[in-house]
Amino acid sequence: MTKFSHFDYIIIGNGLAGFQLALKLASDSFFKDKQIALIDPSEKNTNDKTWSFWETKPSQWDTIIHKSWSKASVKTSKKNIDLHLKPYTYNTIRAIDFYTEAKAQLHQQSNIHRIVDRVIAVSERQQVTVTTETNSYTATHVFDSRVPKAFSEEKTNHISIIQHFKGWVIQTDEDTFDDDHFTMMDYRLKDGKQTNFTYVLPFSKREALVEFTYFTEHIVDDAVYDDYIKTYITDYLKIDNYRIIETETGQIPMTNYNFGKFNTQNITKIGTGGGWVKGSTGYSFKHTEKKVALIIENLKSGRLPSHGLFRRKYKFYDKVFLKVLKDENHKGEWIFQQFYDKNSVQTMFRFLDEESTFAEEFKIMTSLFSWSFIKAFFKTL
Repeated sequence: MTKFSHFDYIIIGNGLAGFQLALKLASDSFFKDKQIALIDPSEKNTNDKTWSFWETKPSQWDTIIHKSWSKASVKTSKKNIDLHLKPYTYNTIRAIDFYTEAKAQLHQQSNIHRIVDRVIAVSERQQVTVTTETNSYTATHVFDSRVPKAFSEEKTNHISIIQHFKGWVIQTDEDTFDDDHFTMMDYRLKDGKQTNFTYVLPFSKREALVEFTYFTEHIVDDAVYDDYIKTYITDYLKIDNYRIIETETGQIPMTNYNFGKFNTQNITKIGTGGGWVKGSTGYSFKHTEKKVALIIENLKSGRLPSHGLFRRKYKFYDKVFLKVLKDENHKGEWIFQQFYDKNSVQTMFRFLDEESTFAEEFKIMTSLFSWSFIKAFFKTL
């Protein structure tokens, strides 16, 4: 229990965004005199997900990377596209390793306070009041990662697709997997005329994550994922004997919803609740790192923390992509085949990282030239 009732900053939610923001604040001497609270109902001591991202150089996360790959493939019903990622590597981090490292680093800081409690209300007057199930705190500024209720209640003026999935980490008794190579997307096993694919991350020659993923408007029953994962392991990986040692499930919003309208002078929405998930892919790890760095710059410069977090042209590209997936969901396989068949994977990574040049963006757009994209383009305009 903390002895403080007022903090300079309160971070609601100890997920990817909350912990990354706290770590960045803790590592910058500019904030050494600031009292900072992190409030979350969980101790964060279970492995509830994995995060993957690509990188060209060493980063602060190197010590907790679970596995890296330099080769990948995208498989469709028409072709197998081999991807040589260098100078990039594709990295996976287990959530439990991230949580453990974050908690260890933050524990060393006397001005950082972790509070295990559930936030039930946030109100704003001259300062912000955060009410939990057991207490009440005030703050000069609050960073809130909770998804606003309005997101699920408002059905117009935005496009939303759900990236929903279930994965099994399986173990075999014999060497089975090529652990130098992962499958980014395999579209050969389909659930009707929808965008769905299988994702395979081999952690070793005898252990891999096999995940069945949808990009659709509606979720499916848990048993549906299990049936497709089981079929893929048997029919495509040709594995008969294995053990399931872990499972993970998730629902990630892919949307152009305006989360920014909930930002105020003293409250900044972050993470999924701030629209930090890449609308066209659901990737969030590196986008979170970049947005946290911008928030730190804004705080030190006296600007609103949310200033300049998004770039309009990439929001536009994401909206066109989402419009096609919403109107013609079966097009997903064709879209990703074109992405990686007509463009280098390095170009695609720069585009998805929002670091591409106009020439690269033009080439990517022309590779998707079709009546579906022409319609979506003008509807988005």
